[in-house]
Amino acid sequence: MNRETLTGLLKKGQMILAKAGIRDAGLDAWLLLEYITGKSRAYYFAHGEECVIEENAERYLELISRRAGHIPLQHLTHQAFFMGYEFYVDENVLVPRQDTETLVELGLECMKTLENPHILDMCTGSGCILISLMKELPGAYGKGVDLSKEALNVAMRNARALEVAERVEFVQSNLFAEVRNTMYGTGDMKENGVKGKTKDIEKVTEHQNNNGNYTEAYDMIVSNPPYIPTAEIEELMDEVKLHDPRMALDGMEDGLYFYRAITEEAQDYLVPGGWLLYEIGCSQGKDVATLLQKEGFENIEIRQDLAGLDRVVLGRKKLQEDEYV
Repeated sequence: MNRETLTGLLKKGQMILAKAGIRDAGLDAWLLLEYITGKSRAYYFAHGEECVIEENAERYLELISRRAGHIPLQHLTHQAFFMGYEFYVDENVLVPRQDTETLVELGLECMKTLENPHILDMCTGSGCILISLMKELPGAYGKGVDLSKEALNVAMRNARALEVAERVEFVQSNLFAEVRNTMYGTGDMKENGVKGKTKDIEKVTEHQNNNGNYTEAYDMIVSNPPYIPTAEIEELMDEVKLHDPRMALDGMEDGLYFYRAITEEAQDYLVPGGWLLYEIGCSQGKDVATLLQKEGFENIEIRQDLAGLDRVVLGRKKLQEDEYV
């Protein structure tokens, strides 16, 4: 049996993907070849006629076949790059997108004056948003919330790999249902509010919410919630509608369900002057900004991504005083 060369194998992969209608077939074929063989592009150009061991050639063509079935490239390699960090991903989480980096960058801007900010990431998925914030804010503490236990397992794996596991906690919850802490006035709140780290326990803010209870409050809540209207999911590319978790996509009838639900409760979990930041679909800016305005947020802005599309809505909870600090 003739062994495949690097050049021959790459051309075969490109042809298969192009025939299957894969966008960026050439790039995906190359990335899979690099993943399987460990050979850089510079090495490939210098040694294209080098033979590939049979086991690697078979594995490569297997992955090419799966990619031709519109399985996302990142689900095949379990690698996704976000904010300069490598994250593990699988079929239980959305693949991090460069657009979402706008949300993280604005979060960093909002927290730049705080030494030890507490951050809540609602609908955390792979944890890429929260973990990136932890990497860039060495004194921060974070909590990630998701309804999917499988997604939380991925998030914790990433937190360990990127060495922030000591500063994050992940909670399985339907939005705020399991986040609330009403043990004000007891030792339990200080003991359990933040697990195991004295400096974090000291940072916990006991904040009286609108219902007269007390909660662990955060300096910032960030969220990239499901925001695709249900009827539009079937119009998405196969990689998304067939292979991304449906619960991470479906924003219900008008795509705004989770923005409404989170915004209605967010003030109960923010310190006075705390920030709420959302990633949005590019046509949702005005609607989401109106939701924040309705709930009494101030300093509301719609920010754009690098493509000039509306991507983030942010607002600030009023301070108890008349001026901001």
